[in-house]
Order: sequence, then structure tokens, then C-alpha cells
Amino acid sequence: MAVMALGSKPEAFRREGQTWVCTAGLPSDLAIEVGEISFFVHKFPMLSRSGLLKKLIAESSNEDGSSCVLQLHDIPGGAKTFKLITKFCYDVKIEVTALDIVSLRCAAEYLQMTENNGDGNLIAQTDAFLNEVFSNWSDSIKALETCEEVQTFAEDLHIVSRCIDSLAMKVCSDPNIFNWPVAGHYGMNNQVDHISWNGISPEKKPKFQGGGWWYYDVSLLSLPLYKRLILSIESKGMKSESVAASLIYYLKRFLPLMNRQSSFNDRHKSTIPTTSEADQRALLEEIVELIPNKRGVTSSKHLLRLLRTAMILHASPSCRENLEKRVGAQLDQAALVDLLIPNMGYSVETLYDIDCIQRILDHFMSIYLPASVSASPCIIEYGTLMAGADTLTPMTMVANLVDGYLAEVASDTNLNLPKFQALAVAIPDYARPLDDGIYHAVDVYLKAHPWLTDSEREQLCRLMNCQKLSLEASTHAAQNERLPLRVIVQVLFFEQLRLRTSISGWFFVSDNIASSHNASGNLGLPRNGGTHQLDSSEGSVNMRERLSELEKECSGIRSELQKLKKTKKTWSIFPRGFGFRKRSECCNPKESSSSATKSASSTMHGKPNFESS
Repeated sequence: MAVMALGSKPEAFRREGQTWVCTAGLPSDLAIEVGEISFFVHKFPMLSRSGLLKKLIAESSNEDGSSCVLQLHDIPGGAKTFKLITKFCYDVKIEVTALDIVSLRCAAEYLQMTENNGDGNLIAQTDAFLNEVFSNWSDSIKALETCEEVQTFAEDLHIVSRCIDSLAMKVCSDPNIFNWPVAGHYGMNNQVDHISWNGISPEKKPKFQGGGWWYYDVSLLSLPLYKRLILSIESKGMKSESVAASLIYYLKRFLPLMNRQSSFNDRHKSTIPTTSEADQRALLEEIVELIPNKRGVTSSKHLLRLLRTAMILHASPSCRENLEKRVGAQLDQAALVDLLIPNMGYSVETLYDIDCIQRILDHFMSIYLPASVSASPCIIEYGTLMAGADTLTPMTMVANLVDGYLAEVASDTNLNLPKFQALAVAIPDYARPLDDGIYHAVDVYLKAHPWLTDSEREQLCRLMNCQKLSLEASTHAAQNERLPLRVIVQVLFFEQLRLRTSISGWFFVSDNIASSHNASGNLGLPRNGGTHQLDSSEGSVNMRERLSELEKECSGIRSELQKLKKTKKTWSIFPRGFGFRKRSECCNPKESSSSATKSASSTMHGKPNFESS
């Protein structure tokens, strides 16, 4: 740390209670009051250095030459700084550090200690020392911290702006090139380490990799000074990612809610004893405005945590809307756990804030969903999808994210069906390669809401596409008693159709292999396809067995449907509609292949309509 030594004489003052007395031998003829402290000094040493004191002494001196009393209550730095100035006037040895220099420079200006009142006066010497301070990172930070004590004077003397420019230049350059020391945790009274937020002592200075070495040091500044420094750093070309990381780090130091995972108890811990809720809210709103509004600059995790904190602190609607839009712009980068924001409203209906996630999702869709697709979501051309291949991946990621979110919130008994449906249908059908996720969410919702009517259950199940369920999900759905019977039959039908199509494919491959082997045999080439023929025949047997099991399941479903006392004419369509056949017919490769081809062609142009049944 830079130190400036002034004067050469030994200590010539002693303290007696609230007074400082000069021990030079002669009785004092001048009393100067600074706050509650009185300084008993001599006129000549003081007026020989200070233009202001020279003027005041001349105005207040009595004709009889008795001592006069002056009041300097508004001197920058108060009694502590004036004691140093008094010693300087008496040429007593003093040491000045980066923690004293700003107030000393401002007091020297206030007292008019120019070169006209003595060579090597205090203004010139403090200016020279300030230049040395500004060349050092840690001393610049300390000096800037002390500017708040004498802010008006420091602003007028351009000390604050010079210090900020010096720090910004160092941040935007490599500190290793100029051998700048990077300071640790320090303060004006060496007691900063004992300050705690919410009863938790702040951590020691972390070690950042890359360009984050300055985050900790600048976080020691007050918000007004920190804000000015960040704006200066950004204007000098610092990367947006580094600026955003510093802002998030600053918030984490002063908003403990930023360091906690989402919890339903947060609404009861929104007030921190050491900082008022209003101050925290003002801090959050100002920092959010400073965060660069670019996709990916701030992680979705931090943005969502900012949003949750804003809700707890009841930040302004514009602040919350700003954060929701930022999250929506990069929703595909979010994690499910961060989306589970507890409902902070006064009239809590659901455990989680569903409306907030709906607004975030709507903003994402407004960016990534093409206008033509949103206008007619049921008609999507293959060429349109290929042209929007870049947006398909984020859309698919968000679809998986939303399906997982729906599965988490579906167990909330207070979540009504329209809200659940609105969140599910916001994702276009093409964005889900498989509907296993939405099926799981629907199943959880049905389990948590057993009082749903049959029409509501039917309406809920329309959210999923039975043709896009995996084999595992189809097997589960076929045995799921919570699903309507119509849906179970539909699932079994599509699984049977897939199996028939697969069997047709096996037979087609087998015929081609056999033909190629026969041709090679006729040409006298070696036959080595026995293994392929064996694998093909085994696969066909397995497919037939699975198909037989499915036909038995379908027969069981038909029996259950017949128990519902429907007329024979109403249900007679099922055997023909589902293409049920005798087991002997399934063993005939040609007939099976032919029937599967016809069945597939009858469903390729759209999903079967079961409303009439």
C-alpha cells in the first residue's frame, strides 16, 4: 500500500479529553472547533499555510491581541483530517495512506492550501500522491471507497471520476502485464470481515478463473459508485458476460435470497434484519436494469433466481416483466428445478406460480414459433420444418422441459384443468418426438384429481398423441385403469398396427435375403447367409408371439366393453376396425403382410376417428 510521509519534527500535540493542545511551549492564541473537538494552536503556523484561516483570523482578531475562536464544522474529513492538517502546518511527521488521501486533498482545497501560501503546500503534495494511488489497483479501490465521506468535494475536484476511469482501465486490461497487485478484502476500518448479512459472515475472497479477478473487490463499493464503475467498464469494451457475472456477484453479496434454492419458506424470510426490504428491492431493480439484455449473457439459473427474489421482495411489475422476457428468450437453457417458483401471491391458489411460467413460455413461443405455424398449428409442411431446423432443437428442449414441469405441478390438487391444458397446448405437436413426457404428466394429474368427470378425462387425454408413445409407455397405458377405455383401445390399436408393420418389414427383408441367396447359389457363389436367415425367422416368431398377446388383450377389452350393456350393433365395428384375425391367419406371411399394408395405408392420412363409436 502506498504511504506518503510529511514533516520531520516529532509529535508536538497531546490530547486532553475533547481537546488537542500544542506542546510547543508558547501558550496558544487560536482555538479551532471541529465538531466536538477543539484544537488549541498558534496563529502563525496555521495562517502561513492556509488562505482561508488567514482570512478568518484577520476578520476575528481582537485589537488587544487576545486569542480568537474559529469554527470549522463543515471541513471535509472532520476532526480526524484536521488533526493531520494541523500537524502538517507544524511540520510534524505524519503518514498518509490511500484511506486518508481523498479527505486530506478535499480539506486542503477547502482551507486554500495553495502554493501562494507556501512552497510544497498540501494541495500540491496530495495531488502528487493521488497520481501514485491511481496507478495501483488496491489503493484505487480504497480511495474510491472513502470518496463517499466527502463526495461533494471529491466530485468537484474530479477525484471520483479519475478513480473510476483508472479502475475501469485496469479491469479492461490484463493485470499481469502491468504487474498490478490485486487486493483482497479490505475496508476503511479493517473491520469489514466482521460484518455479516442475515447472521452469516461473508466468505473470504474467492478465486476466479479467467477475467473475474475484479468481481470481489468492486463489490465492496456502495451501489452508486459501483453502478458508475460498471457503466465505465462496459463503455470501455468489457465483454457482456463479465459485466453480467460481476452484477450477479454483487447481488449475491447483499441479497441472501439469491443464494438459496427455491423454497416455500422464502415468503416468510423476505426481510433481512440488517437491510430493509425497501433497500433490497431498490438494489435489485437497479442491478436488473444494468444486466446486458443479450441471450446467453446471464445464465437462465441466475435469471430465474432473480425473478423469484423479485417476487419475494415485491419488485415493480416492470422489473418482473423484464426478467420474465429475458428468461423466455433463453428458456431452452433452463433447468426444471429452477422453474419451480413458489406462488408468492397474497391469495395463493396453487403451490407453484403457473401463470408466471405461462407468460415465460408465451414469450419463448413468440420468438421461436414461426408466424405461419402459429396461425395454423395443425398444418405443418415438411419443408417448413426443415427450413426451421435451427429452431426445432430449442423447441424440442422446451417441450421436454414443459412436460417435466407439468409432471411436477400435476400433483397439486388446486391446479385446475384449464391452466394445465393451456400450458400443455402451448407447445406445438411437432416439437415432441415422443409423447411419453406429456403422458406421464397426464397420468399424475389423473391420479391427483380422481373427481374428474368422464368428459374432463377425455378432454385431458386429448393432450397426448397415442401414435407417439414408446413401447414402454404404450404398455403402461394399456394397463392404466385411470385412462378412459376409449384411450386404452386407441393405444392398443396403434401398438398392434406398429407390430403388424414391423412384421411386414421382417417378411420383406427375409424375402429379399432369400432371393439374393438363391441368385448367388445359381451363380456358384458360396452361401453364408444361414445366420441371417435364422435371426430373421427368430424375429418373426417373437413378433407373432407379441402380436398374439396383443390380440388377447384386445379380446379382453372387447369383453369389458360388452359388459357396458351396449347394443351388439354399436360394438360390432371393433373386430373389423381393429383388424382382429384368427391366430392361424397371423401365421400366414403373405396374408399378414397384405393385411398390415392395407391397415397401415388406411391410417397414414390421419388419426382414426373414434367419436362415432
